[in-house]
Amino acid sequence: MVEMDVRTGGFKEGKKVPQYVAALSACLGAVAAGAVMGWLSNISEGLEDGDYNNIIIDDTGKSWIGSLMNIGAMIMCFPIGFICDKIGRKIAMLLLIIPFMLGWLIIIFATNIEMLYAGRFITGLICGAFCISVPLYTSEIAQKEVRGALGSYFQLLLTVGILFAYVMGYAVNPKTHTLICACLPLLFGIIFFFQPESPVYCIKKGKLDEARKSLIRLRGKDYDVEAEIKEITFMLEENNGTTIPFKESIKKTATKKAAIIAFGMMFFQQLSGVNAVIVYTGDIFSAANSSLTSKEATMIVGTMQVLATFVSSLVIDKLGRKILMIGSDIFMAISAIMLGVYFTIQDTTEGIGFLPIFAMCLYIVVFSLGYGPIPWIISSEVFPAEIKTVASSAAGTFNWFLAFIVTKFYFDLKVAIGNDGTFYMFAGISVIGTLFIIFFVPETKGKSFDEIQRILSGEKVHQSEGIENKGYST
Repeated sequence: MVEMDVRTGGFKEGKKVPQYVAALSACLGAVAAGAVMGWLSNISEGLEDGDYNNIIIDDTGKSWIGSLMNIGAMIMCFPIGFICDKIGRKIAMLLLIIPFMLGWLIIIFATNIEMLYAGRFITGLICGAFCISVPLYTSEIAQKEVRGALGSYFQLLLTVGILFAYVMGYAVNPKTHTLICACLPLLFGIIFFFQPESPVYCIKKGKLDEARKSLIRLRGKDYDVEAEIKEITFMLEENNGTTIPFKESIKKTATKKAAIIAFGMMFFQQLSGVNAVIVYTGDIFSAANSSLTSKEATMIVGTMQVLATFVSSLVIDKLGRKILMIGSDIFMAISAIMLGVYFTIQDTTEGIGFLPIFAMCLYIVVFSLGYGPIPWIISSEVFPAEIKTVASSAAGTFNWFLAFIVTKFYFDLKVAIGNDGTFYMFAGISVIGTLFIIFFVPETKGKSFDEIQRILSGEKVHQSEGIENKGYST
């Protein structure tokens, strides 16, 4: 792969602000998706009382309403990758607004629980689509110096959407709450419409003039656009010349390691219980007999999640991916143990009502600092170009399937082994996940995709290469 050295007249330093603006605009889709994820939590008790369109919902109904979103997201991971390659990243994301609004309209006008199921399934489809398309877009518009930060914005804006749903569920009645959440896809469409298409996609389709315009928008007029176009073109031609079938690619050492890394991180992220915590935050606090109301505690947790994810976006390209994930997983285990201990002794000890609030806040904070955004970022970095779309979609599908399992069977699990046993189990999985990160996951900070593939193949990549290769990342 061609390397461009700034000391010999390669790429000039591109402007970063336009890249941040484009990434944040795309990630407004994550806000809309986050509102879908957080929609149930603070209206859960109201649903049980029939406050939403006079539909009475029990725990089984809530578990399906909470989990069908994950099934929809799982199903959409593969199709959206092919759609993005066929019609473009930007157009694909804008077209998602149509089914997104349809799903919300079904929920708004629901007259029975089956319509709620259908609406949640459809809105879940779009959540899954955004989980693939937004990171793909942000990775292709970013220079590698800011790739980690821009990649973490998806998770950051997802948490903003979750918090928004928590606040609306607290502030207004369930119907108004739903109407407000349904407006978010439209806001995304209006703002993202004015952003450029991915320059990598444009060059892939032979639209060089559009690629130039896109790069000028993203890097500034003083940036060496032609040099980057040549580099992208070389990369694409090299990939096309070495494209091999999936069955052959998966035999490569680098691809096998990439699959273990990506699927392993998704496994430990979801089996740590995070989706049960996010979707059923209110139920967990109600069961804990917290000194705060479940809605108030839920908003505190949501606020902490946003702040921690924001901090993660600031430090991810400074501290690196691996150290953040190790620290995150260790403290997730500690906070889950604290919750387990609380549920074990809550009937025999008074005056510790602060413990579940502290433990939940700690859990969400450390998850958002590391294990929330980083598995998605690394999954988009480690797969070779010839199977990146399919492999990333497969990892996303696996993630959402596990999210469905955790969300659907959380109530069954706590009945079977108790609230305390459930969180002890989550803690144990987090401990194993920490060991997985230590021994299997490489540091990808500051490395181009080519350098990452060489590392996974067993080659040594010197730090000087990452410093001299100052161009964009493909």
